[in-house]
Amino acid sequence: MKPELLAPAGDRSKLNTAFYYGADAVYLSGTAFGLRAYAGNFELDEMAQAVKYAHGIDKKVYVAVNIYAFNDDFGGLKEYIRELERIGADAVIVSDPGILSVVKSVSNLSIHLSTQVNTTNKYAAKFWADQGVSRIILARELSLKDIKEIRDGISADVELEAFVHGAMCISYSGRCLLSNFLTGRNGNRGECVQACRWNYEVREKSKNGDYLPVEEDGRGTYIFNGKDLNMIEHIDKLVDAGITSFKIEGRMKSEYYVATTVNAYRRAIDLYVAAPSEYKADRTLSEELNKIGHRKYTTGFYLNENNREYTESSKPEQEYDYIADVIDYCDGCAKLVMRNRFKKGDLLEVLSPRDSFNARIKADNLTDDTGCPIEDAKLVQQRLLLKTDVKLKAGDILRRRNAQNNRR
Repeated sequence: MKPELLAPAGDRSKLNTAFYYGADAVYLSGTAFGLRAYAGNFELDEMAQAVKYAHGIDKKVYVAVNIYAFNDDFGGLKEYIRELERIGADAVIVSDPGILSVVKSVSNLSIHLSTQVNTTNKYAAKFWADQGVSRIILARELSLKDIKEIRDGISADVELEAFVHGAMCISYSGRCLLSNFLTGRNGNRGECVQACRWNYEVREKSKNGDYLPVEEDGRGTYIFNGKDLNMIEHIDKLVDAGITSFKIEGRMKSEYYVATTVNAYRRAIDLYVAAPSEYKADRTLSEELNKIGHRKYTTGFYLNENNREYTESSKPEQEYDYIADVIDYCDGCAKLVMRNRFKKGDLLEVLSPRDSFNARIKADNLTDDTGCPIEDAKLVQQRLLLKTDVKLKAGDILRRRNAQNNRR
């Protein structure tokens, strides 16, 4: 079985990036009814254009309608669902049974059940399948053994989706009140401030009010901070468990994050599919995922290692910086849009879904778009020209090992 690679699309640019680097499908949200209110998101006409583009290249688009709704939230919902069906959305992602019932009553859209519904057993999975759900996005608290039992306990027509990479919520299946309690922004209605990532102190409630010792590093104590999930070395185990769709977290993340993660998992999946019985994890692809901003990695609950090591006591780290987007290449010259400062002579590395992946280019011959030499590219989004024999393509990205990792 070749699993689907499902990527986040916080806006149209990230959607394009996800598809360029090999995603089979993306999940996104409109400006209402989704759990990422502060992503770029899509107006309906933008979503229609995105769906048309995706279908033109044989890709799919799933739309999140996954808030936990109050009575007032249902105004306009029926019309919105009808519009999603009209523009050709491939499925809607829902959490709320009330919203699910509305979707069924006014459309024939496929329904994917959100991870926030917390499906942790085969009986619950069968219940939701009986309600018309075509795909279940499994709770993150499951082991591969648990997932295999669910797969064997339900109809083969019902697909299973699971997160394979990205930030992990410290709360059970993402059901959290911390953001709402501290800031008034409701995480279950798309407004989470990720308060679990903040620096906390624990104090004894006594006359002295002494602070209690908590493990920390030089940057603080992050006792509610989950590590990032990373299953790139276990593609074969995920397939064997019966997972249909491999989901990457990150609608709020950068294009560089989307490009790097999708590229790595696309290559890993294709490596597995080419020779399942001979599959071995590619260390190069594992190392790729250190080049983006991330907390220490974990395999979560999948391998029955769900202990205190699930949490992290530090801020993110990142080995490489996102330097420039390639917007064209012709006659040995790449046209770039600068994203982060770099200088003449810097050694740049190529991120690409093609054979130029990980090729290195020394920025010796760098000019602005009028041909004037550039020694120090420090103007954000400046158009630049870079001569190189490495054949690049629009959509490729140039990156550079950052200062704290240069000694490696």
